[in-house]
Amino acid sequence: MGKTLAYKILEDHLIEGNLTAGEEITIKMDQTLTQDSTGTMVYLQLEAMEVDRVKTELSVAYIDHNTLQTGFENADDHEFIKSVAKRHGVLFSKPGNGICHQLHLENYGKPGKTLLGSDSHTPTGGGLGMIAIGAGGLDVAVAMAKGTYSLTAPKVVKVELKGSLQPWASAKDVILYVLKCLTVKGGVGKIIEYTGEGVKSLSVTDRATITNMGAELGATTSVFPSDENTREYLRSQGREADYTPLAADPDAVYDEELIVDLDQLTPLAAMPHSPDNVDSIANIGQIKVDQVAIGSCTNSSYTDLMKVAAILKGRKVHPDVSLVISPGSSKILAKMAENGALADIINAGARIIENACGPCIGMGQSPKSGAVSLRTFNRNFKGRSGTLDADVYLVSPETAAISAVKGVLTDGMESRESLPDIKMTDFTPNDNFVVYPKGFDKSNTDVVMGPNIKPFPRNTALPDSISTKVVLHAGDNITTDDIMPSDSRLLPYRSNIPHLSNYCFEKIDSGFSERCKAAGSCTIVGGDNYGQGSSREHAALAPLYLGVKFVMAKSFARIHRSNLINSGILPLVFENPADYDDLELGDELIIENAPKQVKQEVIEVKNLTKDKTYNMLPNFSDLEINMIQKGGKINAIKEG
Repeated sequence: MGKTLAYKILEDHLIEGNLTAGEEITIKMDQTLTQDSTGTMVYLQLEAMEVDRVKTELSVAYIDHNTLQTGFENADDHEFIKSVAKRHGVLFSKPGNGICHQLHLENYGKPGKTLLGSDSHTPTGGGLGMIAIGAGGLDVAVAMAKGTYSLTAPKVVKVELKGSLQPWASAKDVILYVLKCLTVKGGVGKIIEYTGEGVKSLSVTDRATITNMGAELGATTSVFPSDENTREYLRSQGREADYTPLAADPDAVYDEELIVDLDQLTPLAAMPHSPDNVDSIANIGQIKVDQVAIGSCTNSSYTDLMKVAAILKGRKVHPDVSLVISPGSSKILAKMAENGALADIINAGARIIENACGPCIGMGQSPKSGAVSLRTFNRNFKGRSGTLDADVYLVSPETAAISAVKGVLTDGMESRESLPDIKMTDFTPNDNFVVYPKGFDKSNTDVVMGPNIKPFPRNTALPDSISTKVVLHAGDNITTDDIMPSDSRLLPYRSNIPHLSNYCFEKIDSGFSERCKAAGSCTIVGGDNYGQGSSREHAALAPLYLGVKFVMAKSFARIHRSNLINSGILPLVFENPADYDDLELGDELIIENAPKQVKQEVIEVKNLTKDKTYNMLPNFSDLEINMIQKGGKINAIKEG
């Protein structure tokens, strides 16, 4: 029986456990990355573990989220991260260098390596043939401290690509089609592995777009083979020596399969307010557009932006459209300045903003009230743009550019315009934005901590009995944006959980935090796919600070479930989903003999208000039981 590419890489890095789907394994982590939105907590946690230097081959701290410096808070966070990075041997990428995933693809990603990142879109590295996984900040801190990561071995889904893309259809349309087929929870507990003849027609940046947005499937990661296209990309970045050919065995066996005929794909869009709400642009129709935003870690590559420049050259952005573009890296922006493409974009009437996440994370460029905004980003959750009543559509760079000119959502295939074939170019290596930790050690480097940086909340050991009140009854597909909003108003307080907790669930229920404070000990009830979206552990840390002891849901998103456990909060799944409807705000609940029950297959939660008992499924591994009993991952590590 042949092996999948995913399992070949995992096997090569296996430290503990049986590499069988559903079994808990521990693997060696070669690389880690952090970004500043989640990074401050990561480095506070790394300091708490009292290690001297990181155990990985490479760790990089990127600054790309909180780059809008309207007060001291963001700049203080950056200085803190830089100081801790120097103490522990971590590279520091300064603000302005670019977006973490694009930069890692360009400079550090290597076929066959493992990468763990405190950002849910870390699977971008799968475009280079890596096993690249997004995780909560504490998991990344532990990976830096120990060089390992534990997870449940995923199933592997084969996505066979046939044919090749037609003009105006793009890699973005490939992943939108996969999302339409599999949905935002279709990848939970799975790795998506791309194979087939169509793989050869996709560049590494095309592949990175697909693996990046595979995070919206809820997948552990996505991966492409490493082939001659991989070699060519690495050569263009001056890194051909990092190339290694990798592929699945011809007779590899997969758990599921999906066939995508690239020849038949047409331009698609994800409609409000979910990445899997996908239809063809031809079916959606020519709706009027108010804003177009091009960039993000999904679509800010050199080839993406050169296509945009070619479409805009000699033309004018529609008078009713605001077009904003954020390049993915300083190297890309410099190259476009050299070859004239930047002038073509600016002359068309586009706004160029910093090489950063920017509008994708809600950091500026919020559209007007009731606007239609086309974005080449990866998420269109309600309110994520910063404007609660905006309708955000996710599209390819080609669709975004032609629509910005026409003023309406436009199918480039129907326009019958020609589209140039953009080739990768050679880049001159430039590390002027990178601070190397030369001559570092803890004795000669102080931690620089501003007044907005507060200690992260720590849980206590699991008590014998847990008594709570239901403080929220939420629906399906609750996102981490719903739990802990992310915008220019709140992002500067990512280092200050006490302040941030006041805004927990504010877009869902503005009274949530006050109810928690009044109750003291709380339970959240959720539907399917609770906690989808970002890897931000603030969506667990803020509820922890507010007294949340356990969450009852029909199902959980992978990263958020791990973040809850890392914080000592119990994620419990309804054995009978109908029990979800029985619970109401204010119901008094109790788990008796909690330390014993977390070891069992079923946990009984008693509703004292209604005199009922609900059977909940913990599905905890031995490692997770240990963390929960001790009150979270940090406690478990320190106690040994």
